[in-house]
Amino acid sequence: MGFKHRVLYKLSSLMFVFVLVLAGCSSDEKVEGDKDGKTTITFWHSTTSETAKGTANVIKAFEKQNPDIKVKSVYIANQGEGSNEKLLTSIAGGNPPDAAYFDRFEVASWAAKGSLEDLSELAAADGIKKENYYPYTWDEASYEGKLYGIPTTTDARLVFYNKDHFKEVGLDPENPPKTIKELEDAAAKLTIKDGKRFKRIGFIPWYAQGWFYGWGWTYGGDFYDKETKTVTANDPKNVEALEWITDFAKKYDVEDISGVTDSQGSGAMDPFLTGQISMKVSGNFNVASIDMYKPDLNYGVFPIPTPTGTDHTTWSGGWSVVIPKGAKKKEAAWKFLKFFGEEEGQKLFSESSRDFSAIESVNIDLGYADDPIFKEFIDILPNSKSRPVMTEGSLYWNELQTAVENSTRGKGTPKENLDKVNKTVTDALAK
Repeated sequence: MGFKHRVLYKLSSLMFVFVLVLAGCSSDEKVEGDKDGKTTITFWHSTTSETAKGTANVIKAFEKQNPDIKVKSVYIANQGEGSNEKLLTSIAGGNPPDAAYFDRFEVASWAAKGSLEDLSELAAADGIKKENYYPYTWDEASYEGKLYGIPTTTDARLVFYNKDHFKEVGLDPENPPKTIKELEDAAAKLTIKDGKRFKRIGFIPWYAQGWFYGWGWTYGGDFYDKETKTVTANDPKNVEALEWITDFAKKYDVEDISGVTDSQGSGAMDPFLTGQISMKVSGNFNVASIDMYKPDLNYGVFPIPTPTGTDHTTWSGGWSVVIPKGAKKKEAAWKFLKFFGEEEGQKLFSESSRDFSAIESVNIDLGYADDPIFKEFIDILPNSKSRPVMTEGSLYWNELQTAVENSTRGKGTPKENLDKVNKTVTDALAK
């Protein structure tokens, strides 16, 4: 995490505490129902484009089935992924929305500070249970045994590869790498370098969605002991994974690789689409971009290789719907959350947004398993993992990224850098 991000993180944390103090002074007045007999609930979300269409479809169907409830849909730019200042302010002011589309990764930290309504009893009463969802989505929406969000979407990460590049260098495009060694060999064959300049690079472990969580789990490591509530960033298998990444950086010269990554484009200029990189870790959400900008690209996907070539896994994020603390129309809001989070709502949302549902049967019904690319994602989702559910999840994420950057640039060994992550996050959790 750079200096600027550290400052922003600290300011954000201070703001979090400040607004919650204010929230404690605000009114807890409960209001249910409007004067005209029709209850209007406010729903904040950050969906755009196709996901916004999905949101609109869910709201339309919900209102049709619940004519006494109207949903006022409000777009909030940048809500989620650490950018929830407006939602915090609304809670502090005693005027939060009745429901919100919420990054599941942040549920634990918000729940720990009392900013979300506990949904456990409501869910139990209506038969909404963990067994209906991919387990990790439910775990990520829960904190200390209580449910604070209804999972709606999920994703996964695999290796995307250019089949034409494979054919060009004599690799079998229908038999992609399964082991780390096979991945290394393929990357070497695919790479074309002229002096310090890459004409094409086979693979960069940390590029795109190659976040360290994925590599640690791929090597058999873990990041948090749920039983002892202990941070395990320096798990020996995680150290082994970071040593491999560091060796990769040395082999191809991290400064030369930076010449590729620092000038990377997006959209049509994505280096995977322009042929500058042959393999990259990315998510199912990248498929829409390929369809849009390079529909004739001859590509495939395969699970992130492991040292043994077995026990492949991935990690997933996703969204949920929540009721912010202090919402005035909780009964109507719960009805909306319930509709959004069950099969009918998730199907309406997913078939427009093309985001995977948090419910496996919905993904099957929508035919994702029949698509040769999406099928690989659907197949691995039951074995997916989510980032540790903890109050310092964002700090942990940022510190791991710093460890990767420092290790690949020779600033400390992988073990030293992961020891530092362990101490920093552990100390923060103890405060």
